[in-house]
Amino acid sequence: MSNIPETGRTPRVQIRLVIIQVLVFSLLFTLGGRLWYLQIRNGEEYTDEAKSNHVQRVVQPAVRGSILDARGVPLADNETRLVVSASRTELMKMKDDGKAVLTRLAGVLGMKPKDVMDKVRLCDSQTPQPCWNGSPYQPIPVTDEATTQQALKIREQAEDFPGITAEPTAVRRYPAPGKARTAQVLGYLSPVTDEEIQKAKDSASPYLRSDQVGRSGLERSYDKALRGKAGVTSYEVDKLGRVMGQSEADPGVPGSHLVTSIDARVQAVAEYELHQAMKTARKETDKVTGRPYEADAGAVVVMESKTGRVVAMASQPDYDPNAWVGGISGKDYAKLTGKDSNFPLLNRAIQGQAAPGSIFKVVSASAAVRGGHPFDDRYNCSSSYSIGSRSFANFESQGHGPITLGEALKYSCNTVFYRLGHEEWKRDGGITPKKDTKDWFYRTAHDFGLGSRTGIDLPNEVTGRIPDREWKQEFWEANKDAWCKQGKKGGSYVEQIAYESCLEGNKLHAYDSINFAIGQGDVLVTPIQMATAYAAISNGGTLYDPIVGKAVISPDGKRIEEIEPKSHGKLPIKAETIKDLDKGLRSVVGPGGTASWRFGGWPQDKIPMRAKTGTAQVYGKQTTSWFATYTDDYTIVMTISQGGTGSGASGPAVRNIYEAMYGLDEEGNQDLKRALLPEPQKRLPKILPDGSIETPEIKPYVPPKPKDTEQVLAGPPARRD
Repeated sequence: MSNIPETGRTPRVQIRLVIIQVLVFSLLFTLGGRLWYLQIRNGEEYTDEAKSNHVQRVVQPAVRGSILDARGVPLADNETRLVVSASRTELMKMKDDGKAVLTRLAGVLGMKPKDVMDKVRLCDSQTPQPCWNGSPYQPIPVTDEATTQQALKIREQAEDFPGITAEPTAVRRYPAPGKARTAQVLGYLSPVTDEEIQKAKDSASPYLRSDQVGRSGLERSYDKALRGKAGVTSYEVDKLGRVMGQSEADPGVPGSHLVTSIDARVQAVAEYELHQAMKTARKETDKVTGRPYEADAGAVVVMESKTGRVVAMASQPDYDPNAWVGGISGKDYAKLTGKDSNFPLLNRAIQGQAAPGSIFKVVSASAAVRGGHPFDDRYNCSSSYSIGSRSFANFESQGHGPITLGEALKYSCNTVFYRLGHEEWKRDGGITPKKDTKDWFYRTAHDFGLGSRTGIDLPNEVTGRIPDREWKQEFWEANKDAWCKQGKKGGSYVEQIAYESCLEGNKLHAYDSINFAIGQGDVLVTPIQMATAYAAISNGGTLYDPIVGKAVISPDGKRIEEIEPKSHGKLPIKAETIKDLDKGLRSVVGPGGTASWRFGGWPQDKIPMRAKTGTAQVYGKQTTSWFATYTDDYTIVMTISQGGTGSGASGPAVRNIYEAMYGLDEEGNQDLKRALLPEPQKRLPKILPDGSIETPEIKPYVPPKPKDTEQVLAGPPARRD
């Protein structure tokens, strides 16, 4: 028994009781504060969240609008297919992450288990295609080509396929009418990503997780109009997921139809003729390298001269856009993006950049006139032109003596433009420029719209390049260290150029201006830029924004929003100079012109043809073929990389396109019954109230018989630039 007195124990007990009381009151105060925060301060927010936990939304994707050609022929539409999809969230709940289910599914679909599993994995920087780049909470399509028997087996044996659905779904289709793929113009679709959903959530056109969005081409440019609005129905459910009632319904709206200025018939001809021209070029031997031309890529643009509307646009190599439907396979993705296939996803009409060669001479002729050199004066077309120790030869070293600028276009005389470019360079102060330099050649190129985007309604257009003084300075600053390291005085051609560039690569040299004057050196253009420039010469001087979209029409055909052509400027020359250029270009297809051997028998009196040939030389590669032409109605520009001369490789194909459009036979007689598009299409296609479209018939293109390519008009032998 303790001897400690009772009074000695009491203070300690009291202290403990006080501490316990403080702790209890603190705990009660904390709980009370938290209760106030949850029920009063943020009560409304948590109430809303609690309600939403018992609401399930069912999304019915909108039917995407069709993309039509100018006459109403579908270039992209929809078809109903049996789509088998997998819910990744359901599969992840399983012990094996759904591998067993996906393996059984592969057996039913006749696919390899690995291919099925690859399709439902999420894309990231380390995961190659195929993979899912959409929302992980959205059903992931495994195939859109399931048979009725496969779909029935999946649905009848649902217990063996948890998280798997098989349903009829509207799927995008690219029908290629008349074999006109129009691939790079149309583009393709893929699932929306979480990042895109977050970015667009507060915009006027937010995304749903079920959305497919345009990734390139018209599918991207007009995605908002084509996509429509998905229907969303909200259901109240209990904690077991049973439906208690419908809370709200937001009906969907189908996507609108996009009518384009593309004519599927002309598009088919353009694609075929470009492809054939490249095949033919590969059979020809390059006299410089001693091996066949590679003709590895090409593009052609057919445009209405007076509006800028694109009638056809083809790019090679191309691809089948249906490869993207339902999720692209690893094999197809590698083929479309690999170097060996030469990147067929590129639209080389707006993304292919190359030196323009002699088709650039309309710019140089205009610049010369602006600089005070009369169009009809005489300029010496010698066989070569020298500055210092360097000699710049005329093409095929042929001279024509004193000629006008119009004749310089006709014969494509390089030395005339060498002299003019050099004289203007010297007038501006040479390598040490004056303060008030005119830079007529470079300024005129910019004023023709070169070095800038044309404004076409297709994504990812490139600017090309005009290597003026400002560009030279920026380029030198970016590359001088590498040049100084590589350069060697008196070394190889490349080493000597690097040496000179190291010392004063920011200076505009005489040879820079000489090469620029004939579309060589560092200048780069795109086919759409040159088509826009030549169309402006044709129409009297207006530079139109090239445009593919013609009208957006509601699903019932009642609302029509026409897309009017817009101009981004005027040519920087007088009407008299435009007429002079027109006359000179007309002589190119006449006797002695560089394109005369390709236009023998052409009905010049009925359908006046103007043309300019171009053969661009690129260091380390074979020559690039260019052919720029126009009539009163249309402008056509074609280019073939490493394809040879302008008239030699591209000339026959361009003529065949014109003959198909105007309905010309081998003798140059016109038959309007066989003409595809003798004049631009003006009337819009009719869409009926039930959504159906009056679609005209389209017949496959029948290529003409090979012509005698050696046929020339009367007169002296023509230079074939």
